[in-house]
Amino acid sequence: MPVLLPVYVSTRPIRGEHSTLSTFWQSRHNAASFDPLYRRIDVNAPEPSDSATPEKTPSKHFIRQAIDADLEAGRFDGVATRFPPEPNGYLHIGHAKSICLNFGLAKDMGGTCNLRFDDTNPVKEDTEYVDSIQEDVRWLGFEWDNLHFASDYFDQLYDWAEKLVKDGKAYVCDLNAEETRAYRGTLTEPGKDSPHRDRTPEENLELLRAMKAGKFKDGEKTLRAKIDMAAPNINLRDPVMYRITHVPHHRTGDKWCIYPMYDWAHGQSDSLEKITFSICTLEFEHHRPLYNWYCENLGIHHPRQIEFARLNMTFTVMSKRKLLQLVKENHVTGWDDPRMPTLVGLRRRGYTPESIRAFCADIGVAKFNSTIDVIRLENSVREHLNSVASRRMAVLNPIKLTITNWPEGKVEKMNAINNPEDESAGSREIPFSGELYIETEDFREEAPRKFFRLKKGGSVRLRSGYIVDCHDVVKDDDGNVTEVLCTYDPETKSGEDTSGRKVKGTIHWVSREHAKKVTVRNYDRLFKVENPDASSDTGSFLDHLNPDSLTTLTAHVEPALAEAAVGDRVQFERLGYYVVDPDSTDGELVFNRIVPLRDTWGKIEAKGKK
Repeated sequence: MPVLLPVYVSTRPIRGEHSTLSTFWQSRHNAASFDPLYRRIDVNAPEPSDSATPEKTPSKHFIRQAIDADLEAGRFDGVATRFPPEPNGYLHIGHAKSICLNFGLAKDMGGTCNLRFDDTNPVKEDTEYVDSIQEDVRWLGFEWDNLHFASDYFDQLYDWAEKLVKDGKAYVCDLNAEETRAYRGTLTEPGKDSPHRDRTPEENLELLRAMKAGKFKDGEKTLRAKIDMAAPNINLRDPVMYRITHVPHHRTGDKWCIYPMYDWAHGQSDSLEKITFSICTLEFEHHRPLYNWYCENLGIHHPRQIEFARLNMTFTVMSKRKLLQLVKENHVTGWDDPRMPTLVGLRRRGYTPESIRAFCADIGVAKFNSTIDVIRLENSVREHLNSVASRRMAVLNPIKLTITNWPEGKVEKMNAINNPEDESAGSREIPFSGELYIETEDFREEAPRKFFRLKKGGSVRLRSGYIVDCHDVVKDDDGNVTEVLCTYDPETKSGEDTSGRKVKGTIHWVSREHAKKVTVRNYDRLFKVENPDASSDTGSFLDHLNPDSLTTLTAHVEPALAEAAVGDRVQFERLGYYVVDPDSTDGELVFNRIVPLRDTWGKIEAKGKK
């Protein structure tokens, strides 16, 4: 007795929506009436390997457990996966999860992983995206075993389409797109047979060949699979296999004017490549019965499709359509804008491939959709850069600090550690003089409790330098502090301190005379709300754009940063991690903020304002 397919009922499967049929619908279309169909695609039912006992393999996610079970049962004799993006846009952080999963499974289990471009829609696809996707996969640290395109298989797909036509399992339909939708039915009502459903195989074959020869206009006819217009799963209601589109293809040129639909091309491409496990996201769960139906009715190699939860992240949109809109309407500077969740954007932002792989490992593989806090991604890059990034001092919002007892004209070299997490990184020398810049935020004339920075009448250590004591300030005509006056204690030099003095605060600085000016772009989250997709009926995700997502300023940095090259990542001490942007020139360096450091005082102050 086969296990019947669950009731899948999504008219818009791309969103992974679930619904339940009415009691009427369930009673009218009972299990017995569909038993023959479900016998043919019984592999779609939940399988024992989908729910392997977690106690036995607690370190393995459910996909790995399912693969292990299939291999043990002899269903397949090896692991062959693929990453199959459509080249209609740039990859984003969500794709990184799929890349790490597919390539990681193949590597861990001694199998293979292909990169295949599902290029079945010439209207939206371009070689620009093909090139960028390959670069992104390699940047993440992976290399494919074989590179394929769905367009490589257009001839074979067409031959298989003719086979289904000859077998009476596909037909040419004259309904237009609007009529096809109307005939399809609803979630609670069955569809209606197309008036062209009963054409003979001979007539259908003649019409299909005429479609291929370019004798019809766009949208005039389609080729549809003949399955069941009353199927509970709407995807099985005679889905379209080919549509007419007189548009040149980026690889095949003008050879074709009919193009396969994704569902028709995808499973067969997997089959031709001898893929064993087709790993995809949950929105394709409702497509699995169709995937299986095509393979079974063609009698070809049949991979197993397993779905996992796609990556959703706070303060982010992942829709290619919305990302394209952001680019085209100039809300961002391009696909590689550092505020974008695209891999090219994250790369320009300064994220490392190691941090992204660690993030994907951290969030794991789940069966149910959820939303990941973007903080977890930010923490991943913090953790990696903390161990590898050199420390440098930079002042973004300067105020002058003058040491009144410093010998005139004296310049001293201070020794500073490059990375306290890595002894091999060594140290550097920083010039120290009587006139410095410190952060305006690091000084308060009258400071509250727990403000362990510099205040009038207080003391603080200058990192890698001396302890200074503030005795006075200089103000402008409006009463704003423009200069902080201090004395230094010569017995408190870092590494040579003989004073026995203890102070609670340490701040960074740069020598006013020796500082270099650079441009700093402080990037923040592109959206100001956690879920920008949750817009009102009259609003848009664009209503939630963060007007402060980019702040540009001129900073003063220590001389060592003058030699930084594009792509170099550093920690501006006490501020955050930064990377040298490609916009940099010999005369002007541009630094992008990757992620700020955790600001303990900032949190205290913000809490106090609530």
